[in-house]
Amino acid sequence: MPTTTQKTALITGASRGLGLALAEALARNGWRLIVNARGAGALDQAAAAFSRWTDVTAIPGDIADAVHRRDLARAATATGGLDAVINNAGTLGTSPLPPLLDYPLDTLLEVFRVNVVAQLGVLQAARETLKPGAVIMNITSDAGVEAYEGWGGYGASKAALEQLSNVLAAENPSLRVYWVDPGDMQTQMHQDAFPGEDISDRPLPEESVPGLLALLEGALPSGRYQASAVPVLA
Repeated sequence: MPTTTQKTALITGASRGLGLALAEALARNGWRLIVNARGAGALDQAAAAFSRWTDVTAIPGDIADAVHRRDLARAATATGGLDAVINNAGTLGTSPLPPLLDYPLDTLLEVFRVNVVAQLGVLQAARETLKPGAVIMNITSDAGVEAYEGWGGYGASKAALEQLSNVLAAENPSLRVYWVDPGDMQTQMHQDAFPGEDISDRPLPEESVPGLLALLEGALPSGRYQASAVPVLA
């Protein structure tokens, strides 16, 4: 429960997958949480689980909605400010994944609106709540740096998020800005990318969490990281 030294994190997309696994790990480590997801029921269930270890504020909504982003910022102010913002929420786009010459442009605009514009929108809304030395962590993908057939729309949005993060780090040297590739995982988004296929050989999201925790609780410089390559804290 809260203390004067307790850290607070805002995590988007915290009701399933990597966001759920990371939020639980932070809760177990004593972080106070502000969590977001579009589905209120799943978010409430996750928040109830986290509350066994820490204080949790659950605010369902869409990060692409400016009003919702302001609600998140107000919650951050009420807790005394943020030590970390984890931009984990995102969208895959069209499934099955189409080649770029067939990609629906209205869907591509939505992918960029959620995966790039809304990510910056969360940070702009929360900027006045960031404590000195706070961490910004943007979850990206190897699809943002590698050319995979069918992944052009999603990958282009992640490439844009990577450069956005890179510039944020240059413009804000007092903050630690990380853009992190968590690797392949057994998540609903990954299943949506491969409908009907067996993805049980992919690692669980929990396997990416130690690297993310090492960044959030350590002192590594701003930059791009692969979760699996981050030295884990003892």
